[in-house]
Amino acid sequence: MKKITIVVGSKRGPKLKAVTEALEEFSAALSPDVQAEVVGVEVVSGVSHTPSSRDELMRGARQRAEALVEMSRQSGVAWQYFVGLEGGLDVVHEDISPNEMLRHSGLRRNGRRRVFLESWAYVSDGARGYFGCSGSIELPEALAHEVLENGVELAVAIDRFAGAVGIRDAQGAWGVLSNNIITRQEAFRVAVIAAFAPFYNEKMYHAGAAGASG
Repeated sequence: MKKITIVVGSKRGPKLKAVTEALEEFSAALSPDVQAEVVGVEVVSGVSHTPSSRDELMRGARQRAEALVEMSRQSGVAWQYFVGLEGGLDVVHEDISPNEMLRHSGLRRNGRRRVFLESWAYVSDGARGYFGCSGSIELPEALAHEVLENGVELAVAIDRFAGAVGIRDAQGAWGVLSNNIITRQEAFRVAVIAAFAPFYNEKMYHAGAAGASG
């Protein structure tokens, strides 16, 4: 049986398990009769410890994967797919009416701030690359303030918030906020499945490209 290696830009358990579980869903469509191995390699994301925008999240995931591609080229290691995973925050300001601003004196002029936790994936085969994302879950304002205004890393802030230690390598902030219905691992699993879609469902993506250009 042929073997392919999927390298992930992290050695953290929830991330590696997320990729492994995602593979169970689509590996037969990705490469029939092929055994896939998941390997973790620590690389830097090139973004802040807690990304605070969708752009930064996507950039961090992509840069992790691209660092692995470069590592493979320089070392000659034969990895087939390169996966970058990045979790963090996306800050959104809602538009509000003047009347609503008068009723709620605490609202900012540019709208009510809502802060969402998201998990992003970027998958490359060394030539093509695609993004995938989990859903979003809103942070309590107290937790968002601790991270965004006080500069506390989310992994540290969520431990304080929940009164526990090592949450990042367990259920993650996702688990704390969703009462463990959605864990960090599950959020990344969804993101990985989405990012791999153009590879395991290549026929559909090629058909879409052909239809758009026709």
